[in-house]
Amino acid sequence: MLNPDNVPSPCYVMEEDLLRKNLSLIKHVADTAGVEIILAFKAFAMWKSFPIFREYIDYTTASSEYEARLAYEEFGSKAHTYSPAYTEANFPAFMRYSSHITFNSLSQFNRFYPQVKESGAPISCGLRVNPEYSEVEVELYNPCAPGTRFGVTADLLPDLLPEGIEGFHCHCHCESSSYELERTLVHIEEHFSRWFPQLKWLNLGGGHLMTRSDYDTDHLIRLLQGLKARYPHLHIILEPGSAFTWQTGTLVSTVVDIVESRGIRTAILDVSFTCHMPDCLEMPYQPRVRGAESLPSDAVKSAKKEEHIYRLGGNSCLSGDYMGSWRFDHELQVGERVVFEDMIHYTMVKTNMFNGIHHPSIALLHSSGEVEIYRTFKYEDYRDRMC
Repeated sequence: MLNPDNVPSPCYVMEEDLLRKNLSLIKHVADTAGVEIILAFKAFAMWKSFPIFREYIDYTTASSEYEARLAYEEFGSKAHTYSPAYTEANFPAFMRYSSHITFNSLSQFNRFYPQVKESGAPISCGLRVNPEYSEVEVELYNPCAPGTRFGVTADLLPDLLPEGIEGFHCHCHCESSSYELERTLVHIEEHFSRWFPQLKWLNLGGGHLMTRSDYDTDHLIRLLQGLKARYPHLHIILEPGSAFTWQTGTLVSTVVDIVESRGIRTAILDVSFTCHMPDCLEMPYQPRVRGAESLPSDAVKSAKKEEHIYRLGGNSCLSGDYMGSWRFDHELQVGERVVFEDMIHYTMVKTNMFNGIHHPSIALLHSSGEVEIYRTFKYEDYRDRMC
């Protein structure tokens, strides 16, 4: 396990051994079920670690021109690409960097597929479909919410699919279980299986959190094997993001001050929730802190000093840049390290430099125990994002 005193603060640190454990499980599922599982960059794109990933998987999925280019140039293979909207300006780049291109609507397909056909490039095109079913409760993360802008519903598809559509892409999950997938497959097959004989592949999207400790991977394998048995001609693809780097690393921070107001004690850190852990505020969820007990958020309001209960505050000027409450087994001191667990997926990819806050460094703890600092950010990184 990482010694937080051995890295600069603040710093994201991914652990190679934990990453390889997840990658081994994912490869086992893919090989046993006879499907393909690829990495979604929207959750993780730390490209200096890609050589490790290439030992276990061959492809990635992109949702933007830059992600597709990253797949081609840094992962070493063309991307499975889906974007809500392609433009005349960026579509040539998508064709250059993609092996698969999924369209969000029939109008986008009709507009851009002629370019694919004319190019003669070996690009397999598909259509995102919406089964109008999802068990994701937070609407911000529910791709099938009523009125969603994602995908084509079954009533809008012709009996004979247009020339060039070789696959369906369907994304309905967020950190979901195999049992949610089982119920979702019922709706997918009910709405869209009549078109399956016309297809070559079916992409079941992301949100399959198969590396979570309570996930039933045997059930997932049986589900996928059953799907393959029913439609043996279909190549089945899953593209989870979080599952690859779930619980593989931390965000190391330091206490820079302790402030008290109306009995509420806040430990000010050298990191920011709004800048460096935005999902905590968006989802929202309270992250685990090493060596501390998570409590209901209002516990800090009635806590006694000897209970060592603190709210943790970020170092930006945003009033809501804080979370609470945590109970420590001692009184926090300025200069003490505070370690946030499970801060690799959907963190670095969503960070920002609001307020000019110093961005955490990025590091990998190798299996040998060596800590390799991949990147340290400087003033110029902030300045050059402006004009």
